[in-house]
Amino acid sequence: MIKSINPTTNEEIKIYQEMAEANVEKILTSSNQEFLSWRKTDFSYRSAKMKKAAEVLRLKKDKWAEIMTLEMGKPISQSISEVEKCAWVCDYFADNAEKFLSDELIETDASKSFVTYKPLGVVLAIMPWNFPFWQVFRFAAPNLMAGNAGVLKHSSNVMGCALAIEEIFHEAGFPENLFRSLIVSSKNIKSIIENKNIAAVTLTGSVEAGKSVAAMAGSVLKKTVLELGGSDPYLILEDADLETSSTICVNSRLINGGQSCIAAKRFIIVDSIYNEFEKLFVQKMKSKMMGDPFDKKNDLGPQARTDLRNELHTQVLKSTGLGANILLGGEVPNSTGAYYPPTVLTNVHAGMPAYNEELFGPVASLIKVKDETEGIKIANDTTFGLGAAVFTSDKERGERIAKDELNAGCCFVNELVKSDPRLPFGGIKESGYGRELSLLGIKEFMNAKTVYIK
Repeated sequence: MIKSINPTTNEEIKIYQEMAEANVEKILTSSNQEFLSWRKTDFSYRSAKMKKAAEVLRLKKDKWAEIMTLEMGKPISQSISEVEKCAWVCDYFADNAEKFLSDELIETDASKSFVTYKPLGVVLAIMPWNFPFWQVFRFAAPNLMAGNAGVLKHSSNVMGCALAIEEIFHEAGFPENLFRSLIVSSKNIKSIIENKNIAAVTLTGSVEAGKSVAAMAGSVLKKTVLELGGSDPYLILEDADLETSSTICVNSRLINGGQSCIAAKRFIIVDSIYNEFEKLFVQKMKSKMMGDPFDKKNDLGPQARTDLRNELHTQVLKSTGLGANILLGGEVPNSTGAYYPPTVLTNVHAGMPAYNEELFGPVASLIKVKDETEGIKIANDTTFGLGAAVFTSDKERGERIAKDELNAGCCFVNELVKSDPRLPFGGIKESGYGRELSLLGIKEFMNAKTVYIK
């Protein structure tokens, strides 16, 4: 059995019965059979279906948003925005997939030679709870448009979202078995990955989960794309607009309750403006309202699960035990629900969880450095490499640092790190490999086939 708990009230939402092995096998077989037909459809046919999915998302966005907020606690306004972003990614790939996957002519000694892109088959998506719709749609929209099929193993606490997404694709007119949600626990993943009907695997999740899935898929030579954790550094230089940058930094740290791989986590501030930035940052963190996520006046709901909230608090306590100072928050509220307040730590240094680990919640680490050179060194002193940002009034300086100095897959200047259907998204080092979204993302699970005609 898989139990869904409301993190706001700690009350049970629903219990889901796990699918029997025979039922899972039937779904995987049916999905592969559906793929064999779907891959022969033309792009205009697929595009019409994907446009309809975008329409279903927008028309019923309040319904889908309420499921997200109920199951994992994000503020309802953020849930609505997430649904709208899913509609955007559907429209984007409906409009661009054919262009992205068109044959590429290459001049050789042949009379004609080219690369053509053909879908691989059924892609297993192992997805997390933090963006329960967006993580799935950013995989599904490009892959269904490319001619692949998809099966979803969603996180156990958002099974309602998993089934809702399946419902959306069915309501949009996609073939019944082209996209299916599996109600299974993690212990069944190995047999699903090894199943002959699965062609490839994509996972968004923890480093440990990524290593495990990569090993399983590698043992049967199936391609993987992994988007894992992050400890994103934001470098604030002496010429930054402190009012604007502090606002952006606070918003990045608190979006989705701080439960985002690309949320800002380590704030690295040049000494000459440190005190002023710290003051502004703490004031703005303190002003954020925490409470019922269905109340639109609140900026912060509960964490997704009580055990995750407790793990976060343990990281804070370990960091303070090693010398970090708490400027704000840092205490578990004496109330119902998995709440954790906006928290600011200072005097953070290497060896602390607040420096070395991913803090998946509304906890910010402030780190003082003497200059740009030391700031870049500290920013790159991490096993992760998903996102990074730099704040400066000199855009050329910012571009140089983002392009040449920061070691991450997504580097932004004077803006919070975010995903965009038009841009490739993914990391390096322990943040994973491969790319989602954009031209690069849609080609990840395609056979780049060479055709040579003499």
